[in-house]
Amino acid sequence: MFIIRADGNAKIGAGHLMRCLTIGEALSPHQEDILFLCADEDSALLAERGGFRVGVLHTDYRQMETELAAWDSWVRGSGNTILVDSYHVTDSYLTSLKKYGTVYLMDDMQRQAYPVDGVINYNLFADPDAYGKIYGIDQNAPQNNCDKSVRFYLGGDYVPLRAQFRDVEYPVREYVSDVLITTGGADADNIAGEILETIDRPDITYHVLVGRFSPHFESWRARAAESSHVRIYFDLRDMAGLMHRCDLAVSAGGSTLYELAAVGVPFICFSYAENQEALAEYMGKKHVAGYAGAWHLDRLGTLRRMEALFSELCGDRALREQYSERERRLIDGQGADRLAEVLCGLR
Repeated sequence: MFIIRADGNAKIGAGHLMRCLTIGEALSPHQEDILFLCADEDSALLAERGGFRVGVLHTDYRQMETELAAWDSWVRGSGNTILVDSYHVTDSYLTSLKKYGTVYLMDDMQRQAYPVDGVINYNLFADPDAYGKIYGIDQNAPQNNCDKSVRFYLGGDYVPLRAQFRDVEYPVREYVSDVLITTGGADADNIAGEILETIDRPDITYHVLVGRFSPHFESWRARAAESSHVRIYFDLRDMAGLMHRCDLAVSAGGSTLYELAAVGVPFICFSYAENQEALAEYMGKKHVAGYAGAWHLDRLGTLRRMEALFSELCGDRALREQYSERERRLIDGQGADRLAEVLCGLR
């Protein structure tokens, strides 16, 4: 059996759970053998909508060791394959899961060693040498207590994108008439609203993605009703289709940047949390996209840079073409299939 442990709620957004659902879809030949375990009903609802069997642990997603007692009621035997995607794991928690089978961990931060069988970090900046030092595999690094047989699956080959993002033909049009704004599943601070206020132009249609857990959904719906050039989207299934119709995007860091890159949409990116900093900065340093800054560290400065980048990109088709071409060289869209092979023991 494949056990996927992930959550998505109003506080953390839906990113962790959504990427796991994509991996689950790639495992579709084994659909009956997939179980999602979630801390709460909100998370479970998302997984159920994906057609998966779900177990609700009824625990605090931040206190993962408290859920271990409930695993026995959902998981049988020791030959399972387990994928964990959470920033709240502990060494004790992961070690306890090993009695149920092989444990793989989604790791975005690249900071510490974990007692697991496999580590997945699909970020473009994932560094094999850094992991070698962290896990004590490097001969010159201080040794630690982690199993040296841990396997690593690193880099853009493992970005888990849905099938809709493969082989998209994207035209860079002469003028910018449609712009996508996306800031994540929760956006409790209504960052999307401030961005729209900053880059609003009457001749442009703005497509604002409002996440399932956003507390501002009703106010966005009212705004869209009053403004003919503002459209909102909730629980969007065809994200690639929406991206394709847009000439430019403004996006927070995270998996959405990989989706934009796969389609080829020129974009401006920023981070609003520590775990988004590395990817957003990477895109800017490699001149793949416009980098506006770290919202959580310098909100006003990020908005100023965003406004300047937006004006520049709206007026420079050649630059938009350069960004689009560079983005599409980053990933091939086959990452979810590769991760399915990993979990099936084929890699």
